[in-house]
Amino acid sequence: MTAPPLTPTTLGPHSDLAQVHELAQQLRVDSVRASTAAGSGHPTSSLSAADLMAVLMTRHLRYDWAAPDNPAGDHLVFSKGHASPLLYAMFKAAGAIGDDELMSTYRRFGHRLQGHPTPELPWVDVATGSLGQGIGYAVGIALALRHLERRSARVWVLCGDGETAEGSVWEALDKAGHHRLGNLTVLLDVNRLGQSGPTALEWDTDTYARRVEAFGCRALMVDGHDLAAIDRALAAAAGSRSPTVVVARTVKGRGVAEVADKDGWHGKALPEDLAARAVAELGGVRDLRVRGPLPPARPPARPSARHDEPVELPRYEVGEAVATRVAFGAALAALGARPDVVVLDAEVGNSTHAEEFAKAHPERYFQTYIAEQQMIADAVGMAVRGFHPYAATFAAFLTRAHDFIRMAAVSRISMALCGSHCGVEIGADGPSQMGLEDLAMMRAVLGSTVLYPSDATSAAALTAAVADRDGISYLRATRGAYPVLYDGDETFPVGGSKTLRQSPDDRVTLVGAGVTLHECLAAADELAAEGVRARVVDLYSVKPVDGGALARAARETGAVLVVEDHHPEGGLGEAVLSALTADAGRPAFPRLSFGHLAVTELPGSGTTDELLDACGISRTHIARAARALIAR
Repeated sequence: MTAPPLTPTTLGPHSDLAQVHELAQQLRVDSVRASTAAGSGHPTSSLSAADLMAVLMTRHLRYDWAAPDNPAGDHLVFSKGHASPLLYAMFKAAGAIGDDELMSTYRRFGHRLQGHPTPELPWVDVATGSLGQGIGYAVGIALALRHLERRSARVWVLCGDGETAEGSVWEALDKAGHHRLGNLTVLLDVNRLGQSGPTALEWDTDTYARRVEAFGCRALMVDGHDLAAIDRALAAAAGSRSPTVVVARTVKGRGVAEVADKDGWHGKALPEDLAARAVAELGGVRDLRVRGPLPPARPPARPSARHDEPVELPRYEVGEAVATRVAFGAALAALGARPDVVVLDAEVGNSTHAEEFAKAHPERYFQTYIAEQQMIADAVGMAVRGFHPYAATFAAFLTRAHDFIRMAAVSRISMALCGSHCGVEIGADGPSQMGLEDLAMMRAVLGSTVLYPSDATSAAALTAAVADRDGISYLRATRGAYPVLYDGDETFPVGGSKTLRQSPDDRVTLVGAGVTLHECLAAADELAAEGVRARVVDLYSVKPVDGGALARAARETGAVLVVEDHHPEGGLGEAVLSALTADAGRPAFPRLSFGHLAVTELPGSGTTDELLDACGISRTHIARAARALIAR
């Protein structure tokens, strides 16, 4: 389905609606052509929203396609990322890509027009396709624009009706209404049909509108194929002081009679014969170009990490009892000297100590309340705008937001997360509050950094270290106060470790982090009283892990015991084993005795000491397991 040579016609912001209609038909044609050429894709989901996007990009989206990094430009988020044929057809209409790239590379290996959009394309801010996330990202971007940068740029979101079954959509709208984000407009494509049948509400746009308004947003109902009505709605949204949702009743497969409003076509490319008939029915191939309204040409720069005030991290006395979460909060407040640092809380800031940042820099502190998914989405949106976000909650509750974290990694977002109150160490609150899966979850995130400080000095240093680190960084913080082990001049490179006890006569290596490091030190004292020397390693960097130090310890002591306040799957133990076996050229350890103590059963309530002992990770159990390893 190659296109004949055509003389391009350019549409501007003042083009009449007849020309905009022709653009909408071109977007439909190109969506069909690209998906058919690829043999896969979502053409029918693209056809329903073509009129919405034609009006938006011609008349309302203030964007310079030749300068996508212009910080004054609007943002467009395709929450229904499966409609990528439509998005890429828009890129072609804007002159950002050519017809050959659209037709010959879409969904092909090694090319940038992937099945769902990612920021590999300079016109895409965030990866989408995991439905229910795009509005959340848009809220974060709008927050940054309105409350941090004081810019007039707008954020536009294309959302599908099926994805409104996700609770995260309503979390996002709730926060949009709470913050009165008048710079946010959602275009809700109500095309009635989902992947396996009709959506829950089908074309009940009244119910959609009532739900939107219940969350403090403005709802405008339109016929999603009436270009004049769409134009009026988008103009009204641009002048609103509240976030607006344009509830657009559309037809899935609009413009192609053989598939329009027909079930069973979701996610299916049209066969070549049907595609040829569809292109003819839509009026044939066109080559219209769009030059919509432009943003200001020379806006001020986005915030950067450059700052005049030095970052002076808190210092602690060796032996002083301080919780790592307390040091995290104090370090955050110090990092506020950097104008790019923002902090997000999920209503536990007085427990994570993130509220220390709020006291020092309230204008860059954002409360998302008990909405962990939206907290991560806000962080992603702020990162898009050039800020470096820190988001903190209990380690257990970050699991609720795992898909947002995963997609942030797909988007190549850089941000720092802190999970406090981890493991059975928290005591009486019981298992619902105990983060025992978080290390595994965060280690599995592509490109992540996972850190687990054991004292206040290392916690403060590592909190600062991730301010300039690419990708998703995770800091695991302990609830209880434990003795400071390091003086303020100690350094903690990511990927390193600290050996706290060492001698030529060591017969076993004890590896711990957080509370278990302190238990390992106590166990080493107990063994030393028996004449048994134990090496103790603080594995504060879980990913990347210090494979060199671990390998040396394994060779020199012949026995390694890893102890963690975490389930055995995916935590410290597996990180150590992976490091010892990662390099095929590394000397083998045929005589190595390896042991692993972790939380293997469901814990209950109790004191910290009771729970550590009951779960087999206390100093008594460590000393006993070390003796057994040595005796092998």
